[in-house]
Amino acid sequence: MKPIAVVLAGSGRADGSEIHESVSVLVHLSRHGVAYQCFAPDQPQADVIDHATGKPMQESRNCLAEAARISRGDIRDIRSLHAADFAAVIFPGGYGAAKNLCSFAKDGAACTVQPHVARVLKEFRAASKPIGLICIAPVLAAAVFGREMRQACSITLGADAGNDAAAAAKTMGAVHVAKPVTEALVDAANRIVTTPAYMCDATPFEVFTGIGRLVDEVVRLAT
Repeated sequence: MKPIAVVLAGSGRADGSEIHESVSVLVHLSRHGVAYQCFAPDQPQADVIDHATGKPMQESRNCLAEAARISRGDIRDIRSLHAADFAAVIFPGGYGAAKNLCSFAKDGAACTVQPHVARVLKEFRAASKPIGLICIAPVLAAAVFGREMRQACSITLGADAGNDAAAAAKTMGAVHVAKPVTEALVDAANRIVTTPAYMCDATPFEVFTGIGRLVDEVVRLAT
């Protein structure tokens, strides 16, 4: 089996990839004995947040350099990520997914998607290879497949079917299915797997459990 690509967006829930979610993905891939490679955009973060206060900081940080903290230094520019080289791709959540991989945090349903993120999603979809999306990251599928390509996909953004993110995803053409944190939703037709993670008010172990189910399904579809 080819490795699975993991796309990060910095380090830290408020301005990058959510660390619990990202590490959970890597641990569960390791549990399966599946090799992985981390990627991130080599670009400035949309903003930098002091995670102790929740307030913006007047400095600039690079998504790839920050994501390397999670990947223990082994990280590549998303420009070099191609579906032909990997069995599947997984996107952890965190506000970085909604700020750096797309502009959803600012623009909602009218968001733009980082060009190489959109390209990667389209490549994996065209190759019928699984795509895993965690927490807020499923809005990427809604934007690329639902809105840009007019291909409806089913995703979950939590147990509350009426939350703002779910409503925006519906506007973009996705079908939202309410799921609790410990479960994963499989859209078999599009080979998309999603789980809510911290879109729910959850404990780290509940998040870890739900991501485990997502990884189980991604690996199953990729095998």
